[in-house]
Amino acid sequence: MGVPRGQLAALRNAAGQRTDLIGVLRKAREQLPGDPAFGDPLSVSGPGGARAVARAADKLVGDTPSAAREIGFGALQVWQAMLERVGRGKGSQEITIMFTDLVAFSSWSLSAGDEATLELLRRVATTIEPPIAERGGQVVKRMGDGVMAVFPSADRAVRAAVRAKHNLAGLQVRGYRPEMRIGLHTGSPREIGGDWLGVDVTIAARVMEAGGDGNTMVSDATLRALRPETLADLGFEVKPYRRGFFAAPLHGVPSDLRIFRLSEG
Repeated sequence: MGVPRGQLAALRNAAGQRTDLIGVLRKAREQLPGDPAFGDPLSVSGPGGARAVARAADKLVGDTPSAAREIGFGALQVWQAMLERVGRGKGSQEITIMFTDLVAFSSWSLSAGDEATLELLRRVATTIEPPIAERGGQVVKRMGDGVMAVFPSADRAVRAAVRAKHNLAGLQVRGYRPEMRIGLHTGSPREIGGDWLGVDVTIAARVMEAGGDGNTMVSDATLRALRPETLADLGFEVKPYRRGFFAAPLHGVPSDLRIFRLSEG
């Protein structure tokens, strides 16, 4: 006697929800080309075309962790990587990408509680987002304690970063004075539906990660795109970034990428 169709479906669903199987599939995705966090709304490898497909896939398999979901995103992850490899991930115009992040925010928020955390995030947003908009930038997404924004020029991006850091200096919420690290990179990611796809997005995020305890970092591409007078007008200079001995290496970026730290002269 065969197993009724309804029981078969229930068995498949139960297998798909097994946390041990899902964990194995996620681990396997780390060995595939592309971004192993593909499908996570906070993944920064570039939203865009493949990401639009991922959103459609989400509607089909749902946002609950499952084996089917991990397998589907694994296939899309490889597809995204192949598009970039053959150059189809590039856009037609040069822009400067900004990523921001608050230093030690997670540890503070755990002890501060939800109410204080939300208060801080609202006040940070009203402090740093106006300088972005005033200089022609567009906030693409908010990611917890950070934002991703794009600018039509490197000069506008740097000026916005300096002003945002200046505005943030006087902010304090329940004893916490937020320090913000910023990363800027100039390239040609591809825009699709208000999202962005391409390795330049990943590079910008990694440049931000190099900011340590609240520094503003720029890639060599952004430095080359700056007008000579911009840094002088702002009273800043650049210093080469040297990774500390115990600092983790930056993954997903070209081996010859050069990063610089903005410093007040």
